[in-house]
Amino acid sequence: MQPRFTQIKSAIMEQIEQNEMKSGDQVPSENQLAEQFGVSRMTARRALTELVDEGILMRSQGLGTFVSDHRPMSSMLAIKSINEEIRQRGHRYHCDVIHKAAVTGSEQACSWLGVPAQTTLFHTLIVHFENAQPVQLESRWVNPQFAPDYLKQDFNSVTANQYLSAIAPLTQADHIVEATLPDSESASLLNISTRQPCLKVSRRTFSAKGIVSYANLLHPGNRYRLGGHLDF
Repeated sequence: MQPRFTQIKSAIMEQIEQNEMKSGDQVPSENQLAEQFGVSRMTARRALTELVDEGILMRSQGLGTFVSDHRPMSSMLAIKSINEEIRQRGHRYHCDVIHKAAVTGSEQACSWLGVPAQTTLFHTLIVHFENAQPVQLESRWVNPQFAPDYLKQDFNSVTANQYLSAIAPLTQADHIVEATLPDSESASLLNISTRQPCLKVSRRTFSAKGIVSYANLLHPGNRYRLGGHLDF
C-alpha cells in the first residue's frame, strides 16, 4: 500500500494530468488536504512540499500553493542527460537516431571544435521523446580524436552526453540560449509547425584534452523550459 503522502501526490498529479487543475490554479491547503484524506497536517505538508520540489507546484508567500507551468524544465546551471531528466519526472523516454556518420566538417563546425577546416568529424542527429512526444532535436558534432568509438554506440541505451562524459569527463562548458523558428526538416522531426517558436541551446563541452563536442539542442517552446535556482 502506498504511503498516505504518496496517495495525496498521486491524486493531485491525476487532476493535473486530466486537466482538472491547470497552470495557475490554486491547490487545496494543507488543512483541506488533511481533512479530505484523513491524515495529519504534516503528512499533507510533505505531499505538497515534494510536489513543489519536483516543480509540479509552486508556493507564493501569503497566497498559497499553485499548479506551476507544467512544461518540463531543464537546468541552466547543470548539464544533465535528457533521458535522466525525463525519467526523473516519472515519464517514458526513447529516441530516434536520424543520422550517424563521419562527415567532412564545415568551416563553422571545425571552428567550433578548434580543428582545421575539412577535418573529418562525427555527426549525429537524434530526436528525444518524452511520453512519445518529441521534446528535443539534438544535432551534435564530435572530435573523433577524443571519442574514436562514438559512432559505434547504441544511443537508445546511452545518450551522447552520457557516453562522452564517461570517456572524456567534462571540465568546462559554454552555451548560448536563444529563441528561433525551426526550418522545415527540424519542424517535421519535432512534429511542429515552422511557425512554432523554439528554444535553441548551443553548447560546447571541454575535457582536459580539449574541445570534445558541439551540440545544437532544439526544443519546441510550448513543451520545454529552462530554469534554475541560485543561492547568494
